[in-house]
Amino acid sequence: MLQTLLRPRGRSALCVSCFGAHSDDIEIGCGGTLLALAESGVRLKVRWVVLSASGARAAEARRGAGRFLRRAAGSEVVLGGFRDGFFPFEGAAVKEYLEIHRRSGPEPDVIFTHFRHDRHQDHRLVGDLIWNTYRDHLVLEYEIPKYDGDLGAPNAFVPIPAPTARRKVKHLREVFASQRSKRWFTDDTFFGLMRLRGIECGAPGGYAEAFYARKLRLL
Repeated sequence: MLQTLLRPRGRSALCVSCFGAHSDDIEIGCGGTLLALAESGVRLKVRWVVLSASGARAAEARRGAGRFLRRAAGSEVVLGGFRDGFFPFEGAAVKEYLEIHRRSGPEPDVIFTHFRHDRHQDHRLVGDLIWNTYRDHLVLEYEIPKYDGDLGAPNAFVPIPAPTARRKVKHLREVFASQRSKRWFTDDTFFGLMRLRGIECGAPGGYAEAFYARKLRLL
């Protein structure tokens, strides 16, 4: 179904806005989808916004965007300086930051962001505020596996070819050295989640990324 939705509408490229609270969120949540779209011949113009990235994490964010957007027709990478773990206490500033992005740049065809019921407080706030800021857009909420056990039943799927799934996991492993000590940040975790979602949507190559599509206007 998304194969028909994720196509440029009346212009030469698909304009995509990706929002992540932290420097590995976009890559984990929708990295395979971005790789698969570009590899299938879709011209992508991507605005990649990470709200909390400083020091070593900023360097990782830029390397991650570089890996996943290598075949994009155009890209803009924006790194914010909000304090990791404290987004709800900076809500007004986060809202204004997102409003600035809403008023600038090209109108996105699709927005990728956090699941609104993610149990991480930063993720959850970003997901809420994206819907508050972008009211007339296709918003697909991605999932991040973690200790909290908040995975649900997504209703939108993008099949990921097996070589692309391997490429996604390789990029995650090589780029995000700061996260390797976390028990959940393993190849098995990322392959396992994509495999489960691949089963659920009958993906030809066995892997998929899944999203929550709360509102779809088909015509």
